[in-house]
Amino acid sequence: MHGNAELTGRIIRGIAGFYYVQAESGFFSELYACKAKGIFRQKKITPLVGDRVRFTITDPKDMEGNIIEILPRMNELMRPAVANVDQGLVVFAIHQPDPHLRLLDRFLINMKQLGIPVIICFNKQDLDPTGEAAESLKEIYAGSGCETLVICNETGEGVDEVMKRLDHKVTVLAGPSGVGKSSLVNRLQSEVEMETGTISHKLKRGRHTTRRAELIGVGHGGYVIDTPGFSSLQMTGIDKEDLKYCYPEFAPYEGECRFAECRHMSEPDCAVKQAVADGRINADRYHTYCELYRELEELDRRKYR
Repeated sequence: MHGNAELTGRIIRGIAGFYYVQAESGFFSELYACKAKGIFRQKKITPLVGDRVRFTITDPKDMEGNIIEILPRMNELMRPAVANVDQGLVVFAIHQPDPHLRLLDRFLINMKQLGIPVIICFNKQDLDPTGEAAESLKEIYAGSGCETLVICNETGEGVDEVMKRLDHKVTVLAGPSGVGKSSLVNRLQSEVEMETGTISHKLKRGRHTTRRAELIGVGHGGYVIDTPGFSSLQMTGIDKEDLKYCYPEFAPYEGECRFAECRHMSEPDCAVKQAVADGRINADRYHTYCELYRELEELDRRKYR
């Protein structure tokens, strides 16, 4: 490859002022250590992991270059700072620890605000020999608009189904500690680890680590990026009155309540509450909605104290 050749690629990781760009000439192809042009600093634009960019090669031997353009972003997350996410994969354990559904709903709400679809993955199937706990969890989220998978990372059962859904997509991976998230990534990585040897050496990393934002190659043309600090996930930028729109189960009953602006909380003749009482909306999901609504209410009160 000659110097000053122009290519497109995706930023895999940023370290100490360098952006490591995966050229789009093929999956797990050349990786270039690039600097961002000064014009980005002037415009106060920071390249993000996940950005698709145009870059020129300045040193073919050492595979170095300059980013000259950041291509339009499909979306942008704040934590982790990543662009162009296709989907979210949220991992919880069936047991040990038992799933924190309020935390799970927070993630679903944040992703819905960004228009990013989510796959829910319940791990540790081996701790649920009868399958009753898994079925109960799947029932809770049946109306959420999310696909739900049940896997056992220890045995590998169901992991191939996860892998299929990661092909050719950038996936944000989330989940609290102790659910087997990192070991799942290592299992997903194992099939491509030989192919990524050059990249791993250039990035000076071994197996999966969550210390820096980094796209990790999995499957066929897929990438995952971990989400640090998941246990303290906050809902940001959402008004309490809009929370109900983040619950797809409520949508069929919009307009059927006595009050046009019904919050589905304490109002009389609420179609959503009636649907919960009749078993048409899962009661666990509804109760989580109520808890989160009250939390947003309290946040509003604090603003004006």
